[in-house]
Amino acid sequence: MGIALIQQSEKIKFTYEDYLELPDDGKRYELIDGELYMSTTPTLNHQTIAGNFFLALSLYLKTNPIGKVFMAPVEVFFSNKNLAQPDLVFVSKANRELLKPTQIKGAPDLVIEVLSPSTEKRDRTIKLKMYAKFGVREYWMAKEKTATVEIFRLQKGDLVLVARLGKSDTLTSPLFPGLEIPLDEIFSL
Repeated sequence: MGIALIQQSEKIKFTYEDYLELPDDGKRYELIDGELYMSTTPTLNHQTIAGNFFLALSLYLKTNPIGKVFMAPVEVFFSNKNLAQPDLVFVSKANRELLKPTQIKGAPDLVIEVLSPSTEKRDRTIKLKMYAKFGVREYWMAKEKTATVEIFRLQKGDLVLVARLGKSDTLTSPLFPGLEIPLDEIFSL
């Protein structure tokens, strides 16, 4: 009886092979340390914010071809038990070997998540730790309700908060020399 109780209380750990067996139902699934997470369809405001970031970065990269930006759905494969589907990712030319036909295999230079009420806690905790563990250089979290963006940069193996910007601020990053993103344009819904 003791053995049966132990087996029932153990959490099932999923692998990339299990992930590949999931239904193609339009939902976004992620693996974090073997735990399977599902996200529902994002709101239109969420998609507008993500789209505004994509447009700003795409326009910059058109005249400064230093890498590529991708918008969800896009798989970022970190390991057999860690796979994310961020809202946006940027991969620099220096890391272009990460770009595979169906996924990004390894840590992108930048991950952007537009926070949703259903995913905010996960994005701020376990995904932040996962992105740091695998070496994502910069992580931006945009929050619609407060019209803010938090910027985290990798420092000694941890993603550390370096800026909290509001709607009247302009976002800059060492990843994109000369780029200035007025956040009032990002949060214009």
